[in-house]
Amino acid sequence: MLPHDTHTFLLASAEPALLSAIEPMLAAEGACVRVFLSAEAALPALTGTETPTLALIDANLPGMEMEQLLAAARAETVGRRFPIILISDVVTQEWIDRLAEGVIDDLAPRSIGPAFLRLRLEAVLRDHHRLRELEQLREAATLNAQTDRLTGVFNRETLLAMLFRETDRVLRMKSSLCVILFDIDDFGHWNSRLGSEACDELLCQVVTRASRLLRSYDLLGRPGKDEFLMALPGCSSVNAVLMAERLRADVFSAPFHVNGGAIRLSACFGIANSMGRSPVVVLREAEQALLVAKATGPESIQCAGDSPQANAAPVAFLSSDSEDELLAW
Repeated sequence: MLPHDTHTFLLASAEPALLSAIEPMLAAEGACVRVFLSAEAALPALTGTETPTLALIDANLPGMEMEQLLAAARAETVGRRFPIILISDVVTQEWIDRLAEGVIDDLAPRSIGPAFLRLRLEAVLRDHHRLRELEQLREAATLNAQTDRLTGVFNRETLLAMLFRETDRVLRMKSSLCVILFDIDDFGHWNSRLGSEACDELLCQVVTRASRLLRSYDLLGRPGKDEFLMALPGCSSVNAVLMAERLRADVFSAPFHVNGGAIRLSACFGIANSMGRSPVVVLREAEQALLVAKATGPESIQCAGDSPQANAAPVAFLSSDSEDELLAW
């Protein structure tokens, strides 16, 4: 059976005999059939925002060159591809090439009977569905290779690759780039006290809160178990310190809730300025700054080199109207 109900088939031909042979067969299956008598009329439907289930196009359709129509249809449907069957009694090398390139999905003779055409349509739609499933699996595999499975942010390898790309942009544009490496204080204590499942939930909550502070082109990743990295293109050292203070206030000052309890977390922050240098060097500086911050005490912010230092005073523990009974370390 062909798809029906909400599925739409486009039928483009100016030949009455062809229309009278195909349209009733499609309509009998319960699908919505839209008929177009010229290429100019069909083009908006082929390139519009509503993706059809399948399009049957007569090679003799008047109005514009078929190559032009097919090229326009495929150019405007990247990411929402649908099958196209070309109806033609002449199988030219041109159509064979377009079939091999995936511009069209099948060639059907004009004299094809309704029963045989239905079988061809079912085969094309089945192949199209399998191809979409394969593409989705490939996309999922690529995403899984780039992201941390728990939190969904970038993993260490992807972060490093993206930092190399951003560093190239810094050199070309003569702009700035800073990284903030932050580590949750005494997370091992919470892991032993609450268990790994609860701590996984805490890490996801940290990512959710931190992500709200990012611009669309900022990067966030998880290079270590309880360690996170932000890369901030166009951000100076002074602004990076301000961002670290926002993280300290907006992410860690309010309690986290897990297992029915309210948990107080804190973090230390290490900041490094790219200045167009290798990301490996910059990350090493951020790690050293983070070590200094952790030695200073919870909620400390430390910049590498001669960068400006943050105010060492920690943020307020909770807002005055909080009624949570907190667990604290």
